[in-house]
Amino acid sequence: MAWTIEVAKESGVLDRIILSTEDREIAEAGKRYGAEVPFMRPMALAQDSTPALPVVQHAIRWLKDNEKYEVDWIIFLEPSSPGRQAFHIQEVIRLLEQNNEADSFVGVSELPGHFSPLKALQRNNRGMVSRYGDGELIRNLTHRNQDLPSLYFINSAIYAFKVSNIFKDPASLWGSKVFGYIMEPRYALDIDTQDDWVVAEAKMRLLLASSRNRKSF
Repeated sequence: MAWTIEVAKESGVLDRIILSTEDREIAEAGKRYGAEVPFMRPMALAQDSTPALPVVQHAIRWLKDNEKYEVDWIIFLEPSSPGRQAFHIQEVIRLLEQNNEADSFVGVSELPGHFSPLKALQRNNRGMVSRYGDGELIRNLTHRNQDLPSLYFINSAIYAFKVSNIFKDPASLWGSKVFGYIMEPRYALDIDTQDDWVVAEAKMRLLLASSRNRKSF
């Protein structure tokens, strides 16, 4: 959370940095690092199965009803993806300012070739494997990763959502015109498990070292 708040402040392009949480300890920590916590999230919206849409709707409604504060776009930053940097937020803001047709932007990174769906395999009840979906023989697959088309995955580092879509019927964070903001894979950290945490620590050390080296020149 601290990394997320720090780069949000450093970006200098956000009107406000709002933290939504139901936890008092997290709220106090967020305030210490510079986020606003104008409300506490209802417990009904703080379950493991709670999707992002009602959480965002609650925050927008609360700010409108209680502070008369309204915006056209929100930048959604998940603390569990601390790899994004201030310049990523700045670039996404520039993109949405220049693109009048977009409903949303999402941070994406290139999918490693060995994870390509063109290499995804299925296994039959005899143990034989073939390509998932069409049963193509292994010998006919593209085996060199360099020969595969570029594909991307959502890296969870940054999202931008047009507020007008969030309360439409049907409501949606995304809308219908979603644009990808390409980020280098080294910034793509998504912490869901203890193993993810270990990987994230290693990547963050490299990012911090790279940042210090750039500033020393």
